[in-house]
This record gives sequence, C-alpha cells and structure tokens, in this order.
Amino acid sequence: MIQKIKIGAVSYLNTKPLIYGFENGMMKEETEFIFDFPSNIAQQLLTNQIDVGLVPVAVLPTMKEYHLISDYCIGCDGAVASVCLFSDVPLQNIEKILLDYQSRTSVALLKILLKEHWKIAPELIVTEKGFEQNISGTTAGLVIGDRAFKQIPLFTFNYDLGLAWKDMTGLPFVFAAWVANKKMPADFLTSFNKATAEGMKHIDEIVARNKFDAYDLHQYYTRNITYLMDETKLKGLELFLQKLGKLAIMV
Repeated sequence: MIQKIKIGAVSYLNTKPLIYGFENGMMKEETEFIFDFPSNIAQQLLTNQIDVGLVPVAVLPTMKEYHLISDYCIGCDGAVASVCLFSDVPLQNIEKILLDYQSRTSVALLKILLKEHWKIAPELIVTEKGFEQNISGTTAGLVIGDRAFKQIPLFTFNYDLGLAWKDMTGLPFVFAAWVANKKMPADFLTSFNKATAEGMKHIDEIVARNKFDAYDLHQYYTRNITYLMDETKLKGLELFLQKLGKLAIMV
C-alpha cells in the first residue's frame, strides 16, 4: 500500500478554487487532506505532521527547509476584502488593536503597516475565538477570512491590508502559498500543480456551490484574490520576508 502524502489546507472561501481539483477526485489515490485554520496548518507543517500545506507565508523563515510547489497561491494586487482592520474611529485615534489568532501573516503584515505606512503605535492584543465582539470605540480589530466580510457593515472604518501594502510598496501581496517541508517527486509536483490549477476553470461553478450573502464571491475570486504566483508576486513575497526579518530583529 502506497503511503499517501498528507496535505493541510484551510477551509476558508478563498481556498475553494485551489482545492476544487482535489475535491473532485484529482490525486485521490496519492493524497490525504486535513483542514484547519492557517496558523494550525503552519504548525503541522513545521512539526512534520503533514508534508504539504497551504500556509501563511510568515512561517517560511521558521522552517528548516521549504519548497514552494505550485504556480498558485492566495494573493492580491490591491484590496483583498477579507483581511481588514475594522474600527469605529480613524487610524490616528485607535488606542488598541485586537489581533486575529488565525493567521501569522496577516498579523505580521499589520505590524509592518503600522510602523512603516500608517506610522502609529497602538497596543496590540492577542485574542481568542469570539474577539470580534470586543471591537468597539478606540479598540480596533484585525479580522481575516470569511468572518471579515460580516464585519464590513458594522464599522465606520475599514482598512484593507492588501490595499495598504499595494499603496506602500507598489507590489502585490502573498498571504498563503502551497509549501512542502521536503523535496517532493517530480511527477507529484506536475500532478499537484495541475490539480491546484483546475479550480480556475470552474469559478462560476464554485460560486454557485458556495452560497454566501455577505459578499459577492464572483468579485472576490476574480478581482480581490489573485491566485497566480507570478514574478511580481514573488517580488512582493521577497520584500515582505525582508521586512519580516527586520521586524523580528526589532521585536
């Protein structure tokens, strides 16, 4: 019996195009999927509980070995819509920020933007499930994923981190990428890349399958999220990792 390659992914709406091929039978004899939120998938990749993960890119510098194994990622070239800082007051009046516990990359990006782009230094607070209910007054909150869409009508101010990064750097941003913690066989890589690309041909079907009233998913998949890991995305990723390294030194 062939040992299956364990793959970790996130069950957010933004991953649906990337896992469409696998959910429709591609590589079913070779792979086993595990679903969790981003920071947990990253931890499982670090501890070799899985072989491949769709992980927040902030985990890359902590890995002994890593390989980007797909031409597709979760990125944006401007407003991403699902990674936002929500507030009742303007940036300059924010005193505290509640940090979403589900993604290291979004928190790291926020810290970079606070220092280099917005030039403010509010108190940052680690949170747990349900923290969104405590966003009020001068306490803002970073919310990611599907939950972010539901916050949009609730707050006067909504600062999109993808748009802020684009404004600051002129580059797109990569939130998560398909990463292996060891070198994978060439035939696996070819099949895997084909499987991750399959959903791009079926966006309308994916939208129809995932009823969601809080946001226009067709717009999300075709205008907010940009899935192709092209050269400009790699440049954006490289710059983010450089800034992340400096941030770690300062902290």
